[in-house]
Amino acid sequence: MFNSAITLYEDQQHKCLMFSDLVKGSGIQANQFMIIDHGRAAMIDPGGDLTFAALSVALAKQTSLDCVDYILASHQDPDIIASLPKWIIKTPAKVVTSRLWSRFLPHLVPGYFAAQDDLDLDARMVALPDTGDVIRLGECDIVAVPAHFLHSVGNFQFYDPISRILFSGDMGASLIDDNDMTAVDDFATHMPSMLGFHRRYMTSNRACRLWANMVRSLNVSMIVPQHGKPFKGAQINQFLDWISQLDCGVDLLTEDSYRPVGMLQRQAI
Repeated sequence: MFNSAITLYEDQQHKCLMFSDLVKGSGIQANQFMIIDHGRAAMIDPGGDLTFAALSVALAKQTSLDCVDYILASHQDPDIIASLPKWIIKTPAKVVTSRLWSRFLPHLVPGYFAAQDDLDLDARMVALPDTGDVIRLGECDIVAVPAHFLHSVGNFQFYDPISRILFSGDMGASLIDDNDMTAVDDFATHMPSMLGFHRRYMTSNRACRLWANMVRSLNVSMIVPQHGKPFKGAQINQFLDWISQLDCGVDLLTEDSYRPVGMLQRQAI
């Protein structure tokens, strides 16, 4: 059995929930999110088959599957949106993602699904322009925030102005062994769990720095990544300062990064 949803924010008409323990087996830990406003729901980065059954049960405790208006996908990875066919069949939701990936996501849908007369995949895809957009949910607006190359070429994060939570996808992700999803309380201790991931998966310091400058303008109360612990309070600025200065991705490339080891070994023989 999975634990109860973690409530990130709640008032009479608006709620933000996180699920952190639905991945079982060898799959990497991943968080899934739900925003409910005036009875209408959006799922953020709902994951793949490892999470669909448990997540749909958890959702049913909060609202009806018929009330899911959107699946918000930050990018195209399997742990983000591989469960797409089931959400398409089980809910009326539209799938919101970068225009770069909206053309590819239908490849996840089996042919016999796509061939159904009442299943118009094109009509269910909302292709975001690079500048992002505003998504109307219930009586509130969810903002698709550009986060390109962090780590995907077409990447978005989702900002909820009511809770002031930024659902940040892989930015801020940490690789942790336990399931303690309380907010980071000691950045220096937490940083090593993020370092290797961000060096490899974030494209460059320039992209990180521009992103951090944007986030500082959003009046964010919490940054909640798809993997690991959230940031709040003073930890937000500590994280933004750290990521602004981090060399990563192409910053770290050298000629050795493109050395064809196998060919050199054969030549040596």
